[in-house]
Amino acid sequence: MTRTFVAMTGTALVLALAPCAAAQTADEIVEKHLAAVGGRAALSKLTGQVAAGTVVVSAQGADIPGSVEISRKAPNKGRTLMKLDLSAFGAGEMIVDQRCDGKTAFSSNSMQGDREIAGDQLQSMLNASYPTPLLAYKEAGTTIELQGKDQIGGRAVIVLLYTPKTGPASRMFFDAETFLLARAMTKLNVPEAGGVIEQTSDVSDYRDVAGVKVAFSIRSTSPAQTVAITLSKVEINAPIDDAIFSRPLVK
Repeated sequence: MTRTFVAMTGTALVLALAPCAAAQTADEIVEKHLAAVGGRAALSKLTGQVAAGTVVVSAQGADIPGSVEISRKAPNKGRTLMKLDLSAFGAGEMIVDQRCDGKTAFSSNSMQGDREIAGDQLQSMLNASYPTPLLAYKEAGTTIELQGKDQIGGRAVIVLLYTPKTGPASRMFFDAETFLLARAMTKLNVPEAGGVIEQTSDVSDYRDVAGVKVAFSIRSTSPAQTVAITLSKVEINAPIDDAIFSRPLVK
């Protein structure tokens, strides 16, 4: 009788606890992430961000160092300016300037010329609203689905599938303990690269800046290259001239 009671009690406890273990929904993960990086109230006050640091571009077995400046302004304006040192290859400085004014985007390369950014690349940039597209994703028509758990570097992560109203979907990996974003993976159709490529962005080294957490390490990997950025300075809500996001007028 006693053994039977113990066995039944144990089963009842397992059944009672099972719903609690599976209680986390996609919405709850999003809310825990927003709380982890500073909370909705603090994030809603952010209007822009200016960051600077170093970058290493790795392609075809070569590592090219340089400096990087990243500017972002709500709702979805952005600019990344890289100055790469090619002296080890018998050349000078290569400047790569990528801009999005919230409607259009282009990339300028001092050695390869300019090109318009369109298709999946453009839509992905337009969807990357500042400070985070997760802040108002439902209003934007985005859906988010819970896809279970995985591991990155020995740490458990929770995987969400982020599907915007327009543009490519992304898989987002959140640390199961801190709820900070650890990785995002997106498949983009890039005609100049020969078709669909998967881009993986790993973010880490979160630091507190003006009451919100910012990743100071960003590593973006694709079949063509790896871009590793290490920030040294981040300024929140600094005045940013809209002109820096627009394509410069041809003189």
